[in-house]
Amino acid sequence: MLKQFKDYINNEKLVCRSGIIMVGVSGGVDSMVMIDLFLKAGYNISAAHCNFGLRGEESDQDQAFVSERCRKLNIRLHTKLFDTIDFANEKGLSLQMAARDLRYSWFESLIADFRYSHIAIAHNKNDLAETFLLNLIRGTGIRGLTGIKSKTGSIIRPLLFASRNEILDYAESNNLPFREDSSNLDVKYTRNRIRHKIIPEFEKISPSFVNSLYETSGRLKEVDVIYSASLSEKLDNLCHESEGECRININSLLALHPRATHFYELFKKWNFSREMVPDIISSLGAAPGKKFYSPSHRIVKDRDHLIVTPLPAETFDRYYVEEKVKKLDHPVKVRFTKTKYYPGFKIPDEIKTACLDFSLLHFPLIIRRWQKGDYFQPLGLNGLKKLSDYFIDNKFSLVEKEKVWILTSGNRIVWIMGHRIDDRFKITERTKEILMITLED
Repeated sequence: MLKQFKDYINNEKLVCRSGIIMVGVSGGVDSMVMIDLFLKAGYNISAAHCNFGLRGEESDQDQAFVSERCRKLNIRLHTKLFDTIDFANEKGLSLQMAARDLRYSWFESLIADFRYSHIAIAHNKNDLAETFLLNLIRGTGIRGLTGIKSKTGSIIRPLLFASRNEILDYAESNNLPFREDSSNLDVKYTRNRIRHKIIPEFEKISPSFVNSLYETSGRLKEVDVIYSASLSEKLDNLCHESEGECRININSLLALHPRATHFYELFKKWNFSREMVPDIISSLGAAPGKKFYSPSHRIVKDRDHLIVTPLPAETFDRYYVEEKVKKLDHPVKVRFTKTKYYPGFKIPDEIKTACLDFSLLHFPLIIRRWQKGDYFQPLGLNGLKKLSDYFIDNKFSLVEKEKVWILTSGNRIVWIMGHRIDDRFKITERTKEILMITLED
């Protein structure tokens, strides 16, 4: 088994010889065998033990056992006692998920503090088989059936090549002490039920069932590589990103088959769930304005595109511009230039520049987002117009409307910045001084 251990580390390119590997040690047979193999293979290791406090005295005895074993082996040991129940209640997690989050968060902090090269976790073939079946029960795509990865970032799993029986045989033949976790026998937990009830039934049909799942997950990893590469090439060409938003042509989306799978793979990177896909598909033939939300992003159905943007921050901020200000960098980059008016003055033919009659302005000017009920008198028109109607007439998308900044003088809108000024503030032959305002990229 030692040779298999060395070969697996080398073939999977898990670690190099330099650096110290931190081994997660529970006191169970898997982690105690892993320590023994690392030491016999000549690696430099330390250990970390989590006491989740869920089994009372038994948890404390596990910690005492690990501490004594590491002392005998002259291995540096880190230990930590967690208040797992309070953490689970606070975060709304199951005890198993809470323990997992606490464990990995602490391991990452140890890596940062002590500059360890890797964290070694003692998952084995049986753990992979259990995960495969768990994901199958929950309903998953190819990726969920690829099992447990041998390496994820700084986390390595050098025992994935071995079954639980092989690990037990190694411990027995090498007289390695270990402790049994009584909670591993409790079949109220789904994983334990799979371990003790379901897998044994499959093994009655096929004694090599665990090995078969291990080999199947390996083949599915390779299928997933091909699948992901093909999808990535196709879907990346659909997204046209600019200024923080992604626009996806609806006709291009309608050409995708099968739609549900393509849509899920496209939108999952923005945290949209598989359950939302049918509604997104249904919206493609509907009127503009339909919106979908994930925890981090929003999809807006526009006329010819779906527009994906990060969720906008709710803000009612107002930014004040004093008379002597020459330049602003926030919330937009803008330059203010005051100049004398003269006959023949030519207004720049550029929507990013506004030329205003300085005498008509009341400072401080205010830069803010537009609000429902805002109105102005568009340059060249006699009457007032609601901004909402102006946006509709000029075919602003919802996303474009949200990005608009408004410059006001008192309660009057002076400029829809980057679009159109208010006719009441334009320069005329009576103008003496001009305030030229320029939006900069």
